Amino acid sequence: MKNAIGSNRIIIAPSILSADFSRLKEALDLIKQSGGDWVHVDVMDGHFVPNLTIGPPVVEALRRETDLFMDVHLMIEKPDQLIPDFIRAGADMITVHAEAATHLNRTLNCIREAGVKSGVALNPATSLSELDYSYELLDMILLMTVNPGFGGQSYIPEMTGKIRELRGMIRLKNPDILLQIDGGISTANIAEVTSAGANVIVTGSAFFLAPDPAGFIREMKDLSEYR
Repeated sequence: MKNAIGSNRIIIAPSILSADFSRLKEALDLIKQSGGDWVHVDVMDGHFVPNLTIGPPVVEALRRETDLFMDVHLMIEKPDQLIPDFIRAGADMITVHAEAATHLNRTLNCIREAGVKSGVALNPATSLSELDYSYELLDMILLMTVNPGFGGQSYIPEMTGKIRELRGMIRLKNPDILLQIDGGISTANIAEVTSAGANVIVTGSAFFLAPDPAGFIREMKDLSEYR
């Protein structure tokens, strides 16, 4: 797995949703040059969430332009219909929403059988019990810390306790699982969320609007307190 982490290393995954879509190659180069570990790709269908972003052809184009680990987050209905297209496009990790997957374990098995890392995302109000029978099929769990659909939202404070609870479940069920969070994360709260147990951090506006993106990533890592 590209850019796999040890128990004490934080991964920073800037989301191109917050980039200038007319300059995506420059955005990819900026992520890499600034020390970003992954590129996070938010796929929205205008149905599961109230926004429409990109599809497999754009992911394929991104793959041609970067060797960064490509973390593809599917915020779409009926994800099974498009997963093969995103695999062919070059995704390294595919994360589906538990709320959108009719047969979650079957979906995760299909992703893994294709040689791609598997992830499950949960919306802020979704119970952790949705994961009860899937831990052994997961490489990562993405806990949304805002309601999905738009960039630039503020972190929901109640999610800190949920991060801590989920980290406890991961330690019991499958310690190798990464815990990713997405939504409203910046230098102001990175210590809080990483001390609660998050170790993969999606950042959007905070990265792309930073006067010094490389300095921003260094500060995020320096402030992280994952244990």
